[in-house]
Amino acid sequence: METRKYGNTGMNVSTLGFGGAEIGKNVSKTDVATLLNSALDAGLNVIDTAECYGDSEELIGEVLSHRRDDYYLFTKCGHAAGIEGPDWDAKVLEQTIDRSLKRLKTDYVDVIHLHSCSEEVLRQGAVIEVLQRAKESGKTRFIGYSGDTTDALYAIQTGVFDSLETSLNIADQEAIDLTLPEARKRNMGVIAKRPIANAAWTYDTLSEEAYPFIYWKRLSELNYGFLGEDAQAAVETALRFTLSTEGIDTAIVGTAKPNRWQQNADLVAKGQLPQELYDEIRARWKEIAGADWTGRT
Repeated sequence: METRKYGNTGMNVSTLGFGGAEIGKNVSKTDVATLLNSALDAGLNVIDTAECYGDSEELIGEVLSHRRDDYYLFTKCGHAAGIEGPDWDAKVLEQTIDRSLKRLKTDYVDVIHLHSCSEEVLRQGAVIEVLQRAKESGKTRFIGYSGDTTDALYAIQTGVFDSLETSLNIADQEAIDLTLPEARKRNMGVIAKRPIANAAWTYDTLSEEAYPFIYWKRLSELNYGFLGEDAQAAVETALRFTLSTEGIDTAIVGTAKPNRWQQNADLVAKGQLPQELYDEIRARWKEIAGADWTGRT
């Protein structure tokens, strides 16, 4: 699998990474072991998770800790998720980082990202100091910010973060103009999350409470022609669009299905999206997107 330089970190990351949210929801250890080990064997080297993704960290630790040198491990922090105290409290944050390392059965992660932290909290400084201390003590090699909109822009402009994880896909393109240019100026590594827009176009209808609803609604208005193709072809175009965007180093796709990883890897292997099609998608977004179509946090 193709790899790309990840900012100033010295890491060369696979263009397709694994997002750990889906495996935190009632997925068997056997399926997770099959999924993740086969992915590593085929060249994936980025695994991204978070302290609030159910059993995700624990499962990754149980099935992959013996292969720790084979992959880059990213996690996210900021939500108490079972530890007494408020989100973003410095002491709670330190405890969740230690808990993540214990769950993941490792002494360190490669990147810890602050998880959708507001500009207001960032400006207070305490959460950034917690991450900096974690880096100084060897609990993480690098620190990052995961989020969107002007919160992400402020985080980038502080100059303290090595990595950015942000939403980018055919239904979520604010970052292309708002934050990616700033991240590139600072040579940050950049991860695209939700790179296939939660495949929201595959639903006939959704309630407003459903997680993919916002993307589903946007896509119904964008009405991209390629979404009328068969499902696999549409996923291919969506994924390749994200990875063809300048400044994106890796795109994390979450799945709980052991055979889905190879299908996605085959799509990524086709390389850049033809420039004409990429430009058409961008032009349609600029024509249709409303001012409130901000990045999905």
